[in-house]
Amino acid sequence: MSETSDTTAAPTPSLSEWEALSALRTRLENEVFQTNKSALFNALESTNVAKVVVTFDGYGDSGQIENVEARAGDDDVAMPNATIEFEVTVWGQPEPERSTVTIATAAENLAYDVLERTHSGWENNDGAYGDIVFDVAERTITLDYNARYTASENYTHSF
Repeated sequence: MSETSDTTAAPTPSLSEWEALSALRTRLENEVFQTNKSALFNALESTNVAKVVVTFDGYGDSGQIENVEARAGDDDVAMPNATIEFEVTVWGQPEPERSTVTIATAAENLAYDVLERTHSGWENNDGAYGDIVFDVAERTITLDYNARYTASENYTHSF
């Protein structure tokens, strides 16, 4: 039996190269988040939507967006059918990839970004649930986050 090596594999970057790539990605992610947030709010301002509420739930290493609703006051309204340009960072690329997505998809993607930025791993173990509210008038995104956990208490007594 003979061993062969794959000479076509990309070389592993050095620590300093990895740090540079990581810094680039962090900068791009921050820029892309602000760009996507502005694009979504700009699109929503021309509609009757006052808020978009994204509901999420996750546990046991699986998490998902449960619902994306548009609201005008206390009333649910139809999600606008408009599309916007949305950007996504790709590891090692100096420019984000751009695509056209619906307003609902943009809100869902930004919701995942908010969760990843604040509570990475929100879907693991006992998980978490909550809402992410996009307030059009205030141009804010508010995360209402509920972490689940299992507690255990042990008592030992010797007499």
